[in-house]
Amino acid sequence: MFEVATAAYASKQEHYAELCEQMRGMLAGEPDLIANAANFSALVFHSLPDFNWAGFYLYDGNELVVGPFQGKPACIRIAIGRGVCGTAAQTRETQLVRDVHEFAGHIACDAASNSEIVVPLVRKDGSLLGVWDVDSPLVARFDDDDRAGMEALCAVFMEAVDSAAR
Repeated sequence: MFEVATAAYASKQEHYAELCEQMRGMLAGEPDLIANAANFSALVFHSLPDFNWAGFYLYDGNELVVGPFQGKPACIRIAIGRGVCGTAAQTRETQLVRDVHEFAGHIACDAASNSEIVVPLVRKDGSLLGVWDVDSPLVARFDDDDRAGMEALCAVFMEAVDSAAR
């Protein structure tokens, strides 16, 4: 059984580094994408404060489709290039949005969301797997430390995805 333990950290960087190590252990040897995505979502959602949604949108070859997540029910399909998730998928760049109400075309799946960070998930071969999306009810919840931390976590996830594909 895997247990999420609350610990005190000197910094966000230290907290994310510890989460990356936990994630490596949790994903090691498990090839199933959905199982890994579900556990990834749960670990991140329950380990970091002030989130109201954390999960995956997976690319089906045409659009993003909601995958494993933690939080309230979500939008099911998002077009590439639309909203924060679709923009991250299209540009293949992390989108850090301090106030979603200032993001042109933001899709409000949960009216309580005020800030968002979305990391594109790209396989080693360059193909798009989808995006990792985290929302917060707090304005300016996410900063550059969160960007670096979420990108590091997603790199661990994609290492597992790419190694399972071999």
